[in-house]
Amino acid sequence: MIKVSKIQWLDGYRLRVRFTDDTVGDYDFAKIVNERGPMVEPLRDVEYFKRVFVEFGAPTWPNGFDVAPDWLYREIANAGGLSRPAHA
Repeated sequence: MIKVSKIQWLDGYRLRVRFTDDTVGDYDFAKIVNERGPMVEPLRDVEYFKRVFVEFGAPTWPNGFDVAPDWLYREIANAGGLSRPAHA
């Protein structure tokens, strides 16, 4: 099972994600944070969004909202955005 090993805020709602298979990709969460619901509402504040961390291999925010790492991996892969850096 692929998990997130490292996460980095880039700008706005974009994150750079490193997975446990040493692939890296960027993902824009703008669509997700603009959905309805009490769990995503705090993420609309970019300062809050930047507080993302990895917990149990998943991107997670302080309010407990998290994203399934296998879903995130597929989304980035399907967009052609996964790479394996030479320095991995």
